[in-house]
Amino acid sequence: MRNLNLANQLTLARLVMCALFVASMSLPWAYSGVTALALFVLASLTDWLDGEIARRYNLVTDLGKLLDPLADKVLISAALIALIERSMAPMWMVVAIITREFLVTGLRTVAANKQIILPAERAGKYKTVAQIVAICASLTVLALRDLHLAESALAQGLAWIIPALYWVALLITVVSGGLYFYKNRGLFDADAPEAETSAAQQVTPDVGASPIATPAPVPAQRKAAASASAHKVAGKAGLSTSA
Repeated sequence: MRNLNLANQLTLARLVMCALFVASMSLPWAYSGVTALALFVLASLTDWLDGEIARRYNLVTDLGKLLDPLADKVLISAALIALIERSMAPMWMVVAIITREFLVTGLRTVAANKQIILPAERAGKYKTVAQIVAICASLTVLALRDLHLAESALAQGLAWIIPALYWVALLITVVSGGLYFYKNRGLFDADAPEAETSAAQQVTPDVGASPIATPAPVPAQRKAAASASAHKVAGKAGLSTSA
């Protein structure tokens, strides 16, 4: 089946690796940081690889357009939440980033209900790269701690630049989300005419009116009724004269 091509299989594999990543970060064992870093890097590489394969071999599908950004959001959100538990990511920044992701997912849901597929934008790709860099830096520090290299120059340097990386990721995340909503604002404008049409089609009965409405007589019926009334009056007049 074309929808389950190689590119989409890589996207599904990324979701599986995301589950393994969460398990690694949750289990209290000596090399959880090293394993989590390896899984996250591998999953991030599949993000680039599935898109490259889909474009090069013409394997782009509507399923892929939906799954690819969804898999990215699941991976990024899971990693950021796990890093909060390790005190490696600012909670308020994580909340802002995940809120943006949910809003964009909601927009895609609205579009899907209208039979419209919204693919990922280039700005969204930059956002994902910025988030991955910040997360990889944090996971590298955790991996160095597992390897008893927390005092190394690399660990110290990363600890110094990680806050700046999260600020950059947050800025690109917010700006790209705003641009995405602005570009697709027509999805909400299209609801207004439908609402007006629906309201125009509704008939509101008068207060105290009978539940069963009596249809108004059509012009032909009115004409026939008037003619019958005239004949009746004429007949009465004739009877009165003859009497």
